[in-house]
Amino acid sequence: MRSVVVRSVGLCLALAGAVGAAGCSTPAATQCTVGTSTGCASAQVCEHVTGGTVACFAPLLVRGHVLDALDRHGIANARVLALDANGAAISTVVLSAADGAYSLPVPAERNAAGAPASSSITLRVDAAGYQTFPTAPRTSLPIDLAGAAVVGGSQVVMSAATDVLLIPRAGGSGITLSGNVVAAHPAGVLVVAEQSGIAVASAVSDTGGSFELFDVPAGATHVAGFRAGLRVTPIDVTALAPGVDGLMLIADTGALATVTGSINIVNAPGASSTSVILVVESTFVPNAARGEAPAGLRAGNVTGAFSIADVPPGAYVVLAAFENDGLVRDPDMAISGTAIQHITVPAAGGQVPLAQSFKVTGALDVVSPGATMVDLVTTPTPVFSWADDSSEDGYELRVFDAFGVMILENTSIPSHTGGGSVTYTYSGPPLMAGMIYQFRATSWRTGHGGAARTYISATEDLRGVFEYRP
Repeated sequence: MRSVVVRSVGLCLALAGAVGAAGCSTPAATQCTVGTSTGCASAQVCEHVTGGTVACFAPLLVRGHVLDALDRHGIANARVLALDANGAAISTVVLSAADGAYSLPVPAERNAAGAPASSSITLRVDAAGYQTFPTAPRTSLPIDLAGAAVVGGSQVVMSAATDVLLIPRAGGSGITLSGNVVAAHPAGVLVVAEQSGIAVASAVSDTGGSFELFDVPAGATHVAGFRAGLRVTPIDVTALAPGVDGLMLIADTGALATVTGSINIVNAPGASSTSVILVVESTFVPNAARGEAPAGLRAGNVTGAFSIADVPPGAYVVLAAFENDGLVRDPDMAISGTAIQHITVPAAGGQVPLAQSFKVTGALDVVSPGATMVDLVTTPTPVFSWADDSSEDGYELRVFDAFGVMILENTSIPSHTGGGSVTYTYSGPPLMAGMIYQFRATSWRTGHGGAARTYISATEDLRGVFEYRP
């Protein structure tokens, strides 16, 4: 928090008529603390004003519902948190009501009239018995705060993007571990509960450092935290029903590291840069090649060499071209630079160079479903469609559910001729109503002299996503 003294009488007069402006009725110095109600009238908050000053305004609230994806009933006590464009937490956590409704106060820069300046957030939602939202390949849609409307004296944002559907976990809920990150700036730490080296739950700490880990199986559990610029001392606990409270992940002053490497973009007309992220090794799902990336452990606009600074100790998987940018990691495993890389960042910090450069290539465009967003599919046998790779001898297609479980695999789809897109009609087990799915296609050609096939390109990691709702 930062206290700022407003001394400009002119500014106070200008703000006196603003929506929710307060504390400017006299020329005396007015003090308010950004992000709190300190120095403001009742039910108001102190916010930055475009131009570099501060003032008191009616709060900005993001409102919506948390619902079960399968039957659409409201989910109570879901934890809702706002993240900025870099994935860092910028709000406290609020709990959803019995009907799933929530109202989340979100800090935002304002204009002189009290309306939020143009910026966007995303949501993270966790609840006992449910998969965290978002979990790849589902992404959280950006919520534009500038679209707020005045409702009951507050600035309110409500849209389709503020209603969140959670997918039930098989087996229901388990043990809850809760606690706090203890640090000068505790927000946005990815807290991971691990058993036998595998993540069984995760959470992100809010602006006060609070976190809750849901559905942890009983037994010995290692709890660790990850965020750029901060290292915390992990702890070992025994998860026992009904739960464990009061855990503390305490910041330490040890060294941080810098991960360095490079990419080589080939055969990618129209796409010139990509990103590289670090995901926590224990969260990585090899079958679907995805995991959870802590806030700040990302390099963007990468065209060659890259570095990711301030990395805390731990084991990570390095993923290149994971985001939707027209590029994918080259799937040809017979050449160098195409393997997924695993690294260990030592407690001593320093430089951690990658063993190989990443080879990145142009992606196969998804036509439908899921070309740009999660599409609704109503037929039990959807038709998957993607752009033809003109040099291929065939395609492989796989379909995954939201938990990364592969439910369909066909490795012998014939070469496509005659122009247009490639299509394939779903032929796997019955789809579950309300479940999120993703299809992935990979093109291949036969090696010289009939040798084993080599892979050419693939659809992107976060496209081809759809919800089945008959």
